[in-house]
Amino acid sequence: MRPYILAENNWKNLKTERFELAVLPWGATEAHNYHMPYGTDVFEADAIGAGAGKYAWEKGAKVTILPTIPFGVNTGQHDIYLDINMNPSTQFAILKDILTVLDRQGIRKFLILNSHGGNDFKTMLRELGLLFPNMLLFTCNWYQALDKNKYFEEEGDHADEMETSLIMYLHPDLVLPLEEAGEGKEKKSVIPGLREKWAWAERKWSQVTEDTGIGNPYKSNADKGKKYFEDVCQKVGQLMVDICQADAGALYK
Repeated sequence: MRPYILAENNWKNLKTERFELAVLPWGATEAHNYHMPYGTDVFEADAIGAGAGKYAWEKGAKVTILPTIPFGVNTGQHDIYLDINMNPSTQFAILKDILTVLDRQGIRKFLILNSHGGNDFKTMLRELGLLFPNMLLFTCNWYQALDKNKYFEEEGDHADEMETSLIMYLHPDLVLPLEEAGEGKEKKSVIPGLREKWAWAERKWSQVTEDTGIGNPYKSNADKGKKYFEDVCQKVGQLMVDICQADAGALYK
């Protein structure tokens, strides 16, 4: 039993154990090019949640990692077979229910460990902060914690070199040979403001990419994935430590 993983704990232990921070990994179930599993975001959330939780626990942080939510916002991929969409309003309801339990039981610090680019929890946490004023609510995107250019040669944001390398390290049996992968080419918007990234509209996934990937995966390997995984777990784990150590009444200086 890893004491920081809620799903592995038992009532004998939890009758007396108490936590400072609850972490909710949140993924998605969706196509990841031809060569990657639909559960890529979930596998990443599981592994990084556990790895970061281990780092934080060994630093003395009283953290519990909740089971990963496997479905995310996939409204732009509604026509891709078995990409499972969960609407933001559903996510809000789930968060409210979870926070109700945590607040009632005295766990007043909460972090969403986001593993999917379509999820955006910031506005939800603004509203939930009014409903749970005694709680500190945080969200982070683990894939933005490090400069990917220091680890990988090719840019991308979906089934790219980074994600492929991670899953090649974490679940090599679930990755097809790279010669079976698509190129992950991204078509650019015809609207200049969107290309310049100061305007935003949801990407229509079937128009943006031929193979559901965005980013060239051909230079991926497990060694790159291992190094990135270890470093991102340390970075996210330190965030958990910092949140646990933070005084709710003295957050700024």
